[in-house]
This record gives sequence, structure tokens and C-alpha cells, in this order.
Amino acid sequence: MNFSIGIDLGGTNIKAALVDTQSAKTLATLSKPTRDGEFEGETPRFALTVREIVHEFEAQAGSKLAVGLSAPGLANPNGQGIDWMPGRMHGLEKFDWSSYLERDCRVLNDAHAALLGEVWAGAAKNCRDVFMLTLGTGVGGAIYTGGRLLTGKIGRAGHLGHLSIDTNAPRDDFNTPGSLEDAIGNQTIGIRGEGRYATTHALLDAYAAGDAHAQKVWLTSVRHLAAAIASLINVLDPELVILGGGIATGAKDLLFTPLQQALDDFEWRPGGNQARLAPAMLGDSAGCLGAVFNLLNR
Repeated sequence: MNFSIGIDLGGTNIKAALVDTQSAKTLATLSKPTRDGEFEGETPRFALTVREIVHEFEAQAGSKLAVGLSAPGLANPNGQGIDWMPGRMHGLEKFDWSSYLERDCRVLNDAHAALLGEVWAGAAKNCRDVFMLTLGTGVGGAIYTGGRLLTGKIGRAGHLGHLSIDTNAPRDDFNTPGSLEDAIGNQTIGIRGEGRYATTHALLDAYAAGDAHAQKVWLTSVRHLAAAIASLINVLDPELVILGGGIATGAKDLLFTPLQQALDDFEWRPGGNQARLAPAMLGDSAGCLGAVFNLLNR
């Protein structure tokens, strides 16, 4: 068998997988705390942990292995590291993973990796044109078009959460007025819910129980999401739209049923062609698998 290691470097945890590159099967997994902000000398603690994970998997495999790594931020166009990640993951910017790990290491953005994982072994398997939205604290995204991941000039492509829904609304952290992220991301639930719901999951519980206020708040957010998706369908012409992240996973039909109804209203379907809507399949393993897929398809 041929093995590679996939690492998903998150702000809280580092998820890792030993992957059979021929079958895309995960043979072993590990998860360890990131410990962002901790250093040993000038080396971030998370880098030391990644190296420990790599050595542990190599002991299982009995050979030196290539590594694919996903992380937040804008990846270098050459895949050597993360060029831009302000405010957190201290020490990640410009960190040279190949030199540090003394082996071939290919790096990409975490949302890009999640979509590639779904393309390789999940909901988008055998698809050539698909985009993904991850609904959580914020809204992430990634685009796979014509059988290739769209990264753009500086790795910025796919930041679909920062699409503008309302130019008269306040700007988000990326300077976008009335962004999709602000319309449905958990970080704004206090504002959208007028202080009545601590989290989106609390909003959904109230919505499921028939609360009229929760219904108005949630369905407004869903219609904003549908308008954004319909617009992106016009731009990208995908065969499939994937929704992942904690909100989508928790909401299930409370999201997908009204979202599909709104898309039936908004989506342009020339000749009856309709983009398919589907939940992400791989959960926490998507980033690790996508990192390996990126390594294999450089």
C-alpha cells in the first residue's frame, strides 16, 4: 500500500490521519490540542505537535511519509506554507513546513481542503463543478471548477462568506457590507436574534418548537443564504452545492427543507437544469483527506 499523512491544523485541535492513497481510506487517526500562542524557543507548540504526530504515524507505517497539511489563512501559491493569517495561530505565517519536517509537505487553506476531501471521497465524488459553504461561527467556502480547485492569484478565492447580501448593512471583519457570514454565521446570532438566543442551535430549538420570533429570524437567514447560493450558481454553474459546518450538521432538515424551497423561488434553471444541494459527508475527516488529495494532485 501507499500511505500519506493528512494534517488538519485548527485553532483548537490538530486532527491527523494516516491515509491509504490508493483507496482514500483512513487507516488511523489522531487528535491533539493546538495550544495556539505557546512556543518552545521560537518554534510554535503546534509545529512540535505536528512533528510528533508525523513520527508516530511513520512508526506505524514503517517508512518515511509525505505530508499534506491544511490550516486557516491564505496559502502560498506554491503550497509551501500559509502566507497570511492575522490575529491567531501565532507563528503560522511564513512557517516553512517542508524544511521543518524534513520531507515533502504540501500546504493549503482549510476550507479548500474540506472541499477537496469531499471531492475525493465524499459528497462531491466524481464531480467536476461544485462549491461548498461551511456554516459555523462564520461562513467559509471553496470552489472546484472544471476539475480544479479555484485558488486565485493570492489564495483568496473561495471566501464565499464575504459575499455581500445587503450593501446598506454594517461591514464585516473583511470589510464586506451585509455579508453572508453576518447573515447566518453564529457570531452574529445575538444581533439577529435580538439577544434571545445564545447560539444558532438555541435558535433552531426554538424554531422547531414553533416559536414565531425564532421562525422569522431563522427563515430570514435561510432566504439570505438561498439568495447567495442562487447568485453563486449563476456565476459558477455547478452541478452540486455542498453545505457543511456545525450549523448545517445540527440543523439538518430545519435548514435543507426551507433552503430548497427558497432556491426553488430564486434559482435560474434554464432548460430545467438545477444544481443539486447536498450535505457534506466527511465531517472532521474532510480536511485531512483533502490535504492528502492536494498532495497527490499538485
